[in-house]
Amino acid sequence: MGLEATYADVSVDPARLANADVRFHGARFAGSHTELSAGGTVRLDFEVPDPGDVAQATLTVTALVSKLGSSLGHAPMTVRLQGRTLVQDLTVPGGGDLPHDNVFAVPGDLLTSGTNTLEIQSSPESTSMLWLYRITLDPVWEHGRSERARTAEAARDSVLAFRTELRPVQAPSAPWQAAPRLLFHIDRDEHSLPAQLGWRGEDGAEATIALPADASGFRGFYRAEDGTPYEYRGELTDRWPFSEETRTLSACEPLLFHTEEGWGGGWHRSGDLRLLVDDGGAPVERVNWRDGRGNSGAVVLHTAFTDIEVMDVEASDEYDDAGEGADNLLTDERSKWLAWDHTAHLDFTLARPVAVASYSLMSANDAPDRDPRDWTLHGSHDGLAWTPLDTRTGEAFTGRWETRQFTLRGPGRAYRFYRLDITRNAGSGETQLGHVHFAGSPAGTAFSGYYQRDGEGPIGFRGTPVPVVDAPSPDLAPGLAAELEAAVESLTATSRTLADLAARLRGH
Repeated sequence: MGLEATYADVSVDPARLANADVRFHGARFAGSHTELSAGGTVRLDFEVPDPGDVAQATLTVTALVSKLGSSLGHAPMTVRLQGRTLVQDLTVPGGGDLPHDNVFAVPGDLLTSGTNTLEIQSSPESTSMLWLYRITLDPVWEHGRSERARTAEAARDSVLAFRTELRPVQAPSAPWQAAPRLLFHIDRDEHSLPAQLGWRGEDGAEATIALPADASGFRGFYRAEDGTPYEYRGELTDRWPFSEETRTLSACEPLLFHTEEGWGGGWHRSGDLRLLVDDGGAPVERVNWRDGRGNSGAVVLHTAFTDIEVMDVEASDEYDDAGEGADNLLTDERSKWLAWDHTAHLDFTLARPVAVASYSLMSANDAPDRDPRDWTLHGSHDGLAWTPLDTRTGEAFTGRWETRQFTLRGPGRAYRFYRLDITRNAGSGETQLGHVHFAGSPAGTAFSGYYQRDGEGPIGFRGTPVPVVDAPSPDLAPGLAAELEAAVESLTATSRTLADLAARLRGH
């Protein structure tokens, strides 16, 4: 190979390097970039095993010139390879908030076998600072290879923290005001950081931002819970790979989901999703994003309840001859239960006593006037004495096969038997339902949404919480270790005794 993926990402400290060693003079790390003063240099040493394989290389230097008050600033850049000048006093664009990619052709005959030295210097005549972000070098026919490798490596440091500021949209000349830190992490194990991100908090506040490939900062808009709109910007202050210690960095708990994708008429297991967005306000209830590879997704968070197993159901009446019996209420198929009366009750037997936290009713396929309107859910230990748990009146379904969930108030007692007593329907002489489902205490936060890979159509996307398994208490660990060691010694002694006994038996 003539030239490996070669880059120096100096937007982080320490610099992230591939096939490179970097040295600085008159330069310092300044949060999201390395700052070169007048005459300051960055020297990059890289290896070329066989320069004959490289007819030409593409050098990309990502940089920005700092402002001088209200002026654009002045910090020309000179680039040298092996001491030979590639470009002299190039005026790098300045005055903006985002860095620029400056691309140069490197003749292959300037490369030598072994160590090569690239030097980037801010002019001694500079009156402001040259901000350097990254350097990449590739064979011309593999343009972008080093940047892809750098991006994949940078995506491992996927927990990003930003210093943020707000300015009222109605007052664009007003000064920027400091705002709470923004911390986020979105990981589907696709090795790509968000390029766009939006979220909404439970208090109604919402934001949308866009980020460059190196995630060095962002620009966007923020709307407070009272509806006031603001310009929103941020500067990267730190980044880390995700670890259990990430939980201590935020007031919000990182969420981990097992996910499924919906396509081809069914749901299919997909990779886990880890999600954290903390803007210093209320917990988020909705998140959408697009990553640097063009993939996008949106999720709406909601409470997930544990499923409760129902062993049997009996109805006060059912149209079994038409296949519309009460057993249909327990299937996932679109079938229904029908009773020939305007009132009815359903008795459910659980596999074991469980406290029901919520229950769901699904309307059937036709005749909205058969829908239940008033009912009471009862619980029983023996199926004889019933305790009312939840009463609803004047309820209505807005469509066919519509599922509505009803949550019980407060912690309930565990019952083995539950009765749904329907005391009034929507006016028909018959009553029907499509499905009844019971759920226990909340299992955590789940989500529903969509996912769209670059160049493809959107597909369904849903997730359930991954149970958190607590590690053994450090106070218990020494005792547990001692018990295990004692057990090992005991088993070892037993093994020796059995071996001796076997030897004696063979002797006889």
